[in-house]
Amino acid sequence: MKLGLMLPAKPDIKWKLTVQSGIEYAVTKAAPELSGLLPPWDFEALRQVHSRFRENGLTLYALEGDQFDMNRIKMGLPGRDEDIDSYRRMLKNMGRLEIPLLCYNFMAGIGWFRSRIDLPERGGALTSGFDITDVKDEPLKITEEQLWANYEYFLRAVLPAAEESGVRMGLHPDDPPVSPLLGYSRILTSAEAYRRVLKISDSPSHGITFCLATFRTMGEDVFALLRELRERIAFIHIRDITGDKYKFRETFHDNGPTDMAAVFRTCRELGIDVFLRPDHTPTMAGEDNASPGYEMQGNLLAIGYLKGLMEALGIAYQ
Repeated sequence: MKLGLMLPAKPDIKWKLTVQSGIEYAVTKAAPELSGLLPPWDFEALRQVHSRFRENGLTLYALEGDQFDMNRIKMGLPGRDEDIDSYRRMLKNMGRLEIPLLCYNFMAGIGWFRSRIDLPERGGALTSGFDITDVKDEPLKITEEQLWANYEYFLRAVLPAAEESGVRMGLHPDDPPVSPLLGYSRILTSAEAYRRVLKISDSPSHGITFCLATFRTMGEDVFALLRELRERIAFIHIRDITGDKYKFRETFHDNGPTDMAAVFRTCRELGIDVFLRPDHTPTMAGEDNASPGYEMQGNLLAIGYLKGLMEALGIAYQ
């Protein structure tokens, strides 16, 4: 397995701490507001981001999230074909630069969402959470049927470019997996939805991001799903929650209900050998919580914990 961290698109102390912790692989979002450059459909912009990581002792292994405004694609609005052309160019640029993985989602209108980012965790750390009773109902802006049609249209249009470029696309589930949310339908809210997704194409570039806690939030048996989906898993997000999809809170990797050792043992038994990273860690003492879920000390704790589990179970990683 390859172990990495989600890092900003510009060098900062998080990059140094990552290298010092023995991690050499990075994931980033190279959107213009974060990179200071054009979106990654521009080859020179993506080349510069790629070079930043290499010059700082890191290998950029994956892009994650919406790398530019995906609203017209997800909502099926005029101009989506132009945006899909840009998406295909981005995939080709990734292939030229040997960035083999893209973690993407199809959450329309609003991405991953939390109703609180300041819940107290162990020792006074701050964590994020979701409570559906805190969310106001809004008029429906798109139906699930429309969203399914838009997703299939997008996927069929971009998969040939992904295949040609040697890029594997890993579809992330909706977080939280409730529909609708703030007036937007959500479709990737269950294992059954993923079964439908995977029937669209058997392309080797068509995979999933197995976000451990999101599948747990759905109420799914994550161990059974690892067995069922193992050949289609392109990327794993390791995190944990307490609660259910209507009310939950993030917790430390060593402090939740999921048997993390059993997760890695299952991956070893099934031969799942993919890229993974910790996700959504609590904000710890001395941090300002400016990036909830992505402050550094919780990630460093998670990296040490995951390394220890993997070494104890005889799982090779780099």
